[in-house]
Amino acid sequence: MVKIESVFPDSPAAKCGIKAGEELISINGSEINDVLDYKFHCAAKKLVIKLSGRTVKVKKQEYDDLGLGFCSYLMDKKQRCRNNCVFCFIDQLPDGMRDTLYFKDDDSRLSFLQGNYITMTNLTQQDVDRIIKMKLPMNISVHTTNPELRVKMTGNRFAGECLDYLYKMAAAGIELNTQIVLVPGMNDGKELERTLTDICMLYPAVKSIACVPVGITKFRDKLPKLCIYDKQGASDAIDIMQQFGDMMYEKYHDRVVYPSDEFFLTAQRPLPNYEYYGDFDQFENGVGMCASMLKEFTDALADKRENNETDNIRRRVTIATGVLAAPLMQTLVKLMKADFPNTEVQIKIIRNEFFGETITVAGLITAGDMIAQLSPFKDTLGERLLITKNMLRSDGDIFLDDKTLSDVEKALGVPVVPNENDGYSLLDAILGTNTI
Repeated sequence: MVKIESVFPDSPAAKCGIKAGEELISINGSEINDVLDYKFHCAAKKLVIKLSGRTVKVKKQEYDDLGLGFCSYLMDKKQRCRNNCVFCFIDQLPDGMRDTLYFKDDDSRLSFLQGNYITMTNLTQQDVDRIIKMKLPMNISVHTTNPELRVKMTGNRFAGECLDYLYKMAAAGIELNTQIVLVPGMNDGKELERTLTDICMLYPAVKSIACVPVGITKFRDKLPKLCIYDKQGASDAIDIMQQFGDMMYEKYHDRVVYPSDEFFLTAQRPLPNYEYYGDFDQFENGVGMCASMLKEFTDALADKRENNETDNIRRRVTIATGVLAAPLMQTLVKLMKADFPNTEVQIKIIRNEFFGETITVAGLITAGDMIAQLSPFKDTLGERLLITKNMLRSDGDIFLDDKTLSDVEKALGVPVVPNENDGYSLLDAILGTNTI
């Protein structure tokens, strides 16, 4: 039973007289407890809706929204993570940041609706049955298929048992994208070989396996000591992943196993080409972003040439990025020089003083670090400062340290333009052919 907070005007629900304040009990005889129940059961053309005190019949187009609003997106509270993972990034945040950054969710509904990864320790057999019934694709954080090691890594005594849910969902044909956070000396090497062997056997239900390296901040004083990957360690891990990826590609013409871009950059090994990544199933996990950016940027340059849009306009812009992405940005700038010789782009590498210099990805750069490190160059930044949109909160213009785009612009005296992870957008932002 869920309280209806609002009814959208002209919606099927409004036309049938459903009112805000009523309580939704069931649709077509199925109890409604959260957003998954609601979305699944109201997809039909004909609905029998049981409310507190009455029943309403609704006719609509299949899959059209019924038009009801609830107290929250999920219709109840997010499920909080029950783990104490040794590598958890949230546990490595400093005090004093906004409260929402400290909330750890482990919610299967958000896995389906927003692509979040879950460890399955919050799941019950009833949850798994519903996932199978509704045929909901899931994103699973596996980390290891060694039950004892999984208990140790997650700090949850049920984490090993929960692996059974992975196998049950795969057996039922549920589409699964999986990830492994690799910790040097813990779940790499032989343990990684074991994990990849087990997960690859679940193909084609398991669509992809992304391996990402652990991130370590300077705020680990009271946490277990962990190491980050060095050049050799990253290269060794890539060799294992490539072995399994090559095996899957030879057998199924589907690579399945992918190292994140960070592994290749840390190992200082050439990045794979665009075709290597197939459907880019793990793009948001940092898998294939560099290859995608490079292809899109070169394609965008080709389009400019074909359309005779190259010019000699003199421009000067600055790109602020992290240590890892800087070589790629420098490559892109060199590529555009032939077509836009009078467009000057300088790359400014921002060291992560806020979290510690072991954090080298651009998405975790704070406004404070950017202001401090670019202030000496404020008179030479040019017409605009370009940053990746990943530095900002997804629903606004706020950096991780709670400073805003406006704060950076005022401090540096230059417009700051957040850019999508897209080569076309980047070229337009450099050339000024987009809008601020």
